[in-house]
Amino acid sequence: MAIPDYQSIMLPLLELLSDSKEHLFRNVIETLAKTFKLNDEERKELLPSGQQAVFDNRVGWARTFLKKALLIESPRRGVSQITQRGLAVLTKKPNRIDVKFLEQFHEFIEFRSTKKESSDIEDKIETTNDQTPEEALEYSYQKIRKSLAQDLLTKTVTLSPAFFEKLVVNLLVKMGYGGSIKDAGKAIGKTNDEGIDGTIKEDKLGLDIIYVQAKRWQPGNVVGRPEIQKFVGALAGQGAKKGIFITTSSFSKEATEYTPKNETKIVLIDGEKLAQLMIDYDLGVSSITKYEVKRIDSDYFGEE
Repeated sequence: MAIPDYQSIMLPLLELLSDSKEHLFRNVIETLAKTFKLNDEERKELLPSGQQAVFDNRVGWARTFLKKALLIESPRRGVSQITQRGLAVLTKKPNRIDVKFLEQFHEFIEFRSTKKESSDIEDKIETTNDQTPEEALEYSYQKIRKSLAQDLLTKTVTLSPAFFEKLVVNLLVKMGYGGSIKDAGKAIGKTNDEGIDGTIKEDKLGLDIIYVQAKRWQPGNVVGRPEIQKFVGALAGQGAKKGIFITTSSFSKEATEYTPKNETKIVLIDGEKLAQLMIDYDLGVSSITKYEVKRIDSDYFGEE
């Protein structure tokens, strides 16, 4: 039997979890392999990277999509368990669960189209059959990155205030601010002065100071214009011209459109941007596989 695609795995995976018990993901993979009657050769078939088995990867994506639709959850690392919504779906005895089926759940739709750019990317992945290998690789990379960013943000909002403070320090230092972790750690979280959470050096020489406001808010708790105006006022009280406002949630339209009348420069970093920066600067993430896309070096093969 050929290795099933990830959508064909969704229903058998959900049915496997129907006993409401916690299942180790590794055991889930092995059980599903027997369900689909895969032979040793099929089980050992690897992705082009050679880092993961094709079937394991597809089960992983089936699990991810079911999680995004809230049909299953992960109470602990490496463990999967069906939710009440998942049980309710099985009572209806569906013939198949796939992406189209999951679109009945608004959480899944939000996952796939939070931003128009992301929606366009996914449409190209799933509806275009004439992509070049380079295009397919790029779109797939963006899809994986988006899923990772959402998982990072979900994890970040559960952190303690102290750990979130540490995360902000680590990120800013990785971005080139603050000099050293030791210097930055002394600044962030120490002022608590008129809406300012801390200060950090703009460069390693400390030629200028940037003031920081960091709010670990739930995604639905939007930061409005009054919060930004309060921060600008706090900067003015310090005679400061530069500030960074970081939140795990988002900013209202009024907040993003607000421009101080003085020379104050404010950079707003919302939850999505924060997660993307964490990925860019390797904070809280680790590399599994790296791909390089190469072309012919025309200069090398040129003859004078």
